[in-house]
Amino acid sequence: MDSFIGKVVRKDLAFQVKGGLPVPTFVLEYLLGQYCASDDEEAIAMGLEKVKEVIQNNYVHRADAEAVKGKIHDFGRYRIIDKVTVTLNEHSDEYQAAFANLGLSGVPVGSQYVRDNPKLLSGNGVWCIVTIGYISGEDIRVRWEIQTLKPIQISNIDLQDYIEQRKNFTTDEWIDFLIHTVGLNPEAFNRREKFITLARLLSLVENNFNFMELGPKGTGKSHVFQDLSPYGVLVSGGDVTSARLFVRMSGNREILGLVGYWDTVAWDEFEQQKGRNVDAVLIDTMQNYLANKSFNRGKATHEASASMVFVGNTKHTVSYMLKSSHLFESIPTSFIKGAFLDRIHLYNPGWEIRMLKKDSFSKGYGLITDYIAAVLHELRNKDLTSLLQDYAKFDGSLSERDHLAIRKTFSGMVKLLYPDGNMTQEEAFEIIDFAAECRKRVKDQLYLIDETFKAEPAVFKYINLKSVRK
Repeated sequence: MDSFIGKVVRKDLAFQVKGGLPVPTFVLEYLLGQYCASDDEEAIAMGLEKVKEVIQNNYVHRADAEAVKGKIHDFGRYRIIDKVTVTLNEHSDEYQAAFANLGLSGVPVGSQYVRDNPKLLSGNGVWCIVTIGYISGEDIRVRWEIQTLKPIQISNIDLQDYIEQRKNFTTDEWIDFLIHTVGLNPEAFNRREKFITLARLLSLVENNFNFMELGPKGTGKSHVFQDLSPYGVLVSGGDVTSARLFVRMSGNREILGLVGYWDTVAWDEFEQQKGRNVDAVLIDTMQNYLANKSFNRGKATHEASASMVFVGNTKHTVSYMLKSSHLFESIPTSFIKGAFLDRIHLYNPGWEIRMLKKDSFSKGYGLITDYIAAVLHELRNKDLTSLLQDYAKFDGSLSERDHLAIRKTFSGMVKLLYPDGNMTQEEAFEIIDFAAECRKRVKDQLYLIDETFKAEPAVFKYINLKSVRK
């Protein structure tokens, strides 16, 4: 509370408000941050009532859409919370908004809103607080009008202040604080499990980070990508197409897909594509993007910084997979090939996280989700990959992709745990070992899947440059 006044909230409050509403946590905590950023029980109780009132009066339930439209008509205007998607209507030469729950579409929206918030055009929608007006009279083409529109996310932060506050915490306290921030109870996890959990944030803090986690159901694999950040988008693996992901044509115009608008694109239930015929163009485009941060469409080449995440459930135990097949066995067959898997920077061992139960969730204080999301977004501008060379020199048998994967994991974990750069040698090598292990897990499975990798086996050893220099 002292270090981050006004930026923390008790993490169980969102669950109290949410109920059965399909609303991301960052939407609820945006409201809780306005009314409940306190440790005073009376103030929290009053704030909770206010948030419940806002949700009750302004959040649009699909079943109540017609009643909300009636309020807009009767009052002339009404404030709502809904997911908004914008498209360009070339015939009328205007941007038009569609509301996921309210059911309205073709509502004109000012160009300035779109310029300020380009994610509205991504096709996946952005949660917003919107004041919608109703225009009465005759000969009105569209009766609905958007009077105000505000995406639910913090517009600016003081990153240096965040970095400065890190010094007020020990490393153990900071790690626990981050675990609380993602909504989990640090007392329910050991240090190894905390590292695995926080590794899920790497794609949000590191540009073009290729992450995979496969594990049992109910371990929170997709929570970070669905609820934690308005800068990340979670899509069903079965609904992904090359056009939706990279670029689609609209007349003669090329419109960027999800990778052009989001920091992280996470494929949920990746294993659901198992047995399906995946578009070969999608796989080829994906491989090129994972390796080069770019993709081609026609004569044009596009670049993007979005990280790519693949999360899914395993069907068998680790011991069974290691004995009978490999750790990639549950992903779509079309993706089980060396050229694709070699581009994965980190394979997170999701099977080590126990199924989340009631006592797994935080009842303590953590950073407001929207605030930490904005911080992670800003930290993407820092590149700490070169810092690794001050600590370790890896064996020459590693490929450049091995080196890059380890450097990027190291860079991301340092930004998460030691944003001020103040870490001991022991803490630095803890991260290095974790980074090397998670890349080695990829490489070990490649030897089983693609025999060409066996010709030049990688030895994941390094020289500790700190001890050598001593």
